[in-house]
Amino acid sequence: MFNIIFKSSTSVTIEMQNNDVFTTNPYTVKLNNEVIEEKVTNNIYSIYNLTPNTKYLLTINEAEVAFTTDQEYVCLNVKEFGAKGDGVTNDTSHIQACILACPAEGRVYIPKGKYYVGPLFLKSNITIELHEQAHLIGDIDRRHYPVLPGMTYTSDEKDEYNLGSWEGNPLDCFASIITGIHVENVKIIGKGIIDGNAQNSDWWQDVRKKRIAWRPRGVFLNHCSNISFQGITVTNTPSWNLHPYFSSEIKFIDMKLISPKNSPNTDGCDPESCDHVDIIGVYFSVGDDCIAIKSGKIYMGRKYKKPSSNFNIRNCSMNFGHGAVVLGSEMSGGIKDINVSKCLFNQTDRGLRIKTRRGRGKDAIIDGITFENIKMDNVLTPLVINMFYYCDPDGHSEYVYSKEKLPVDDNTPYLGKFVFKDITCFNVNVAAGTFYGLPEQPIESICIDNVKFVYAKNPVDGIPAMMDFLEPMRGEGLIFNYVNHVVIKNVEFDGLTKEKFKQTCVQSFINE
Repeated sequence: MFNIIFKSSTSVTIEMQNNDVFTTNPYTVKLNNEVIEEKVTNNIYSIYNLTPNTKYLLTINEAEVAFTTDQEYVCLNVKEFGAKGDGVTNDTSHIQACILACPAEGRVYIPKGKYYVGPLFLKSNITIELHEQAHLIGDIDRRHYPVLPGMTYTSDEKDEYNLGSWEGNPLDCFASIITGIHVENVKIIGKGIIDGNAQNSDWWQDVRKKRIAWRPRGVFLNHCSNISFQGITVTNTPSWNLHPYFSSEIKFIDMKLISPKNSPNTDGCDPESCDHVDIIGVYFSVGDDCIAIKSGKIYMGRKYKKPSSNFNIRNCSMNFGHGAVVLGSEMSGGIKDINVSKCLFNQTDRGLRIKTRRGRGKDAIIDGITFENIKMDNVLTPLVINMFYYCDPDGHSEYVYSKEKLPVDDNTPYLGKFVFKDITCFNVNVAAGTFYGLPEQPIESICIDNVKFVYAKNPVDGIPAMMDFLEPMRGEGLIFNYVNHVVIKNVEFDGLTKEKFKQTCVQSFINE
């Protein structure tokens, strides 16, 4: 069985319904009874070059689903607006003119070519399609990028208007190659490439220094709604690949996010204070966290109290990042109701990673988190929850690292219920899992159900969580510090030579 999870005027994406990361029974795809492809094993499959407002019959093995592509009013070709696509001419103004001229229910088509561009700003109610050999290449001169002010004020000076953002604070940043500000109902589709071109510029140099403004992302969506990406590759970005910000109903479907392993801050997808986000069938190979869900530092969290919530992350492949799926550390507005399933984590430092610290605030609540049906291989530490994360200028202060029981106040974060279920971890090195709550605010509940840890034959040393005074480890089991309730069900260790469980200040520990 399969479901259609996305369609546009010229494309469709299906998702196979099974309980594995990849389907165990290769399938044949037919469109109107003609074979499109045989022996497909991916759970996510997309078809392009369809005709608008047309009925189709999609057949996979014996299952059939009829669908109709979306209505389309008109299609505008960027080359008709003067874009050259020769990789030399700056095509920014020509493509931007085409976007602005496109009416509602229209499609902007970017054909084969290399388009040298600066930031392009989206418009509501349109589709943008990149041909599979269309390549947007980022301008290497930061002086050509508009600056989005972190904060400006309304004419009556009674309210703030936030445009730019950097690592959880309202700070000036450069606009991104694809920038959306208060737009809605946009689809960006096709198998083309959005290339930040950072490897040929100075974006990855002096990364902790603000130069004019903070670095752009590959895609930045500020206060947007109903935005979908399908099929697109985003690569070589100056910082994060995808950054939805205070946005809702966002879909990233069947994409590739690729940057070198050593590229700084090139997180794959970092939704911040967003709700109803689907990340489905995305391949990650990046230089930092693959997915990092956020909700701002203390100013933004306390002022807007906007959590990131209602996420579905499925059928994704995370490779080589610091963490595969990460919550925090900028999470002062809270994170809740996150479901991660049917994913493959390969050679990430950590698998499922939660990071926070004192100072994130009383609204920094993470709760209702479920990770299930996941396979990991060569992940140094599969499970990490850390309430002593040493980020920010004061990250190494005694206030952050102290293991004394401090007062619970307006600066104290809270971690609620976490469920880890049906997970297999091969080639574990450092530890199966480390969980560090605060003495004054322990982690409320951790359930580890039907999980198998298989240790590497020659495990390497490592520090499982980024916190002060934590010694390197090798081949450790599950370590719990300051957790109210722990439930262990059917957990297996293969190759472990040390204690399965270590506990410090655990109120209730059940091993079934």
